[in-house]
Amino acid sequence: MLQDLGTIHTGSTPKTNDESLFGGDIPFVTPGDLGEITPIHTATRSLTEEGAETGTLLPAGSVLVCCIGSLGKIGFAGRPLVTNQQINAVVFDGNKIDPRYGFFACRLLKPQLESMAPATTVPIVNKSRFSELKISVPPLEEQRRIAAILDQAETLRTQRRTALSLLDSLTQSLFLDMFGDLATNPKSFQTKSLCEVATFYGGNSLPSGLEFTNQVGGYFLMKVSDMNLPGNEREILQCQSWSDVAGSKASTCPVGSIVIPKRGGAIGTNKKRITTRPTVLDPNLMAICPDPDQLNQEFLFQWFLGFDLASIANGSSVPQLNKQDLAPLTMLVPPLPLQQTFATRIASIEALKAIHRRALAALDALFASLQQRAFAGQL
Repeated sequence: MLQDLGTIHTGSTPKTNDESLFGGDIPFVTPGDLGEITPIHTATRSLTEEGAETGTLLPAGSVLVCCIGSLGKIGFAGRPLVTNQQINAVVFDGNKIDPRYGFFACRLLKPQLESMAPATTVPIVNKSRFSELKISVPPLEEQRRIAAILDQAETLRTQRRTALSLLDSLTQSLFLDMFGDLATNPKSFQTKSLCEVATFYGGNSLPSGLEFTNQVGGYFLMKVSDMNLPGNEREILQCQSWSDVAGSKASTCPVGSIVIPKRGGAIGTNKKRITTRPTVLDPNLMAICPDPDQLNQEFLFQWFLGFDLASIANGSSVPQLNKQDLAPLTMLVPPLPLQQTFATRIASIEALKAIHRRALAALDALFASLQQRAFAGQL
């Protein structure tokens, strides 16, 4: 059991109304800071030495496991830090457990944590029950060997993620280089309201359809949840439902439209997607299709990526976006040939990103296989 392999600490939060406890050099880790394999050296918030004394200062090498809310979300302390009460930390006895091995072993506890949590609004596994969880304990040298193999695989995954992040930054830099700051328009491009250069489509009740199984042609029947399907991170390549019949004219947008959420909490996710076939929208979505004589689809998409949808939403309890919120927005309209040059360069960047995504998916599968074999004694 974990309690036999080291010391377990439950975090706590200093008094939030005492400003002297916050803003120092000691990371104050909450569940939002977990989830990355890279050792944690910083956090969204920090504590002063006085603030850290109100809790437990954990040493580097501590394994951090969320046990309230996002059960099983995990982190590895890269330096001394403090956690809040949602996190149980395991300080492994180095004579029994290699800390990195312990980290990888604890990553596999998520299903057990979820199964033992009571059926409450916020799932909770208390320190006592967490302490009783078990991990396999091979000899120390074997632990170090397993941890080294998994660390090497994780390093490769991290490199791919870093490459994708750099390519994202390149896209943003390219936009600024070619078109300048949207707010100041330093290159004095023509400006127009969005309604002058694009057509709006509002969602409606979806017609009946069939499960999408890669049918050729026809129409996607799109819901907000389809934005999150694998492969739909940028373009809508699949939806759960399909039809060979169009919806209403007002809710059926053409290829190359920019789809955004228009109602509820989905607005806060700030997602934007590009349609790759005619798409019928449900009531929680809307789409903006560029006038091809004035706007390139890629330029409009990158323009949309530049602002937060929540900042223009109306309504308090249930945020909403309507044509009236978007239509008057002022946007730059650079010469179309310049927009098209931009789109060509973005296409090259996206091709590179696709290569990295495929490589990352292969590495994810490899890592999962190695991890399963390692803890089954087959590595």
